[in-house]
Amino acid sequence: MISFDSCSFYDICSYGAGVAGNIFAFVLFVSPIPTFRRIVRNHSTEQFSGLPYVYALLNCLICFWYALPCVSHGVFLVATVNSVGAVFQLVYVMFFIVFADNTKKLKMSGSLVAVFVAFFLIMYSSLYVFDKETRHMFVGYLTIASLISMFASPLSIIRLVIRTKSVEFMPFYLSLATFLMSISFFAYGMLLDDFFIYIPNGIGSILGVIQLLLYAYYSRKSRDDSRLPLIVSYQ
Repeated sequence: MISFDSCSFYDICSYGAGVAGNIFAFVLFVSPIPTFRRIVRNHSTEQFSGLPYVYALLNCLICFWYALPCVSHGVFLVATVNSVGAVFQLVYVMFFIVFADNTKKLKMSGSLVAVFVAFFLIMYSSLYVFDKETRHMFVGYLTIASLISMFASPLSIIRLVIRTKSVEFMPFYLSLATFLMSISFFAYGMLLDDFFIYIPNGIGSILGVIQLLLYAYYSRKSRDDSRLPLIVSYQ
């Protein structure tokens, strides 16, 4: 527990940015719940893919490891958000394994094992191969790569929005929560002068702004088009 009586304004701002990032990240973690309600109700994963949750699990584990005292110092709010995120993603993956057909079940189980093997190798190598400083750099660059790949995943949705000129497949509140989470952790990283936090989240913030601008443009365009007459008279 932090005592604000002994904290500077700088400390309060960095703590507030980290807490805000945790809150907005939690919104993202719970956003797939309607999908999994449908999966449980139908006892089938249908055409849904479980791989994004596998990738998200690995990302949370890497970021959680980066934030632990044995790797970094003073970024515990990154550890809290990613520990919660890892639990959510693991539960989602387990649901996929339970309700998927045999082919998907085998594929998801293999992917889950691969994630834990990869995470074990990262932990082992960072603890027993590298010294403290090199360990921080090694895990830090892995964190950057992992976060950038996660933030880059909406690029396919951005292309779809531009191609279809519709925001149907880009939920506004999900895009907003992603942007707010990114900008919060960007501020958190900047205030703590942590390159490995502010660089990927800065990129995520830029991509979030692009999504919100596209949403504003194409949703307005859709409203304008809906007011056009169904039959145009040229008389």
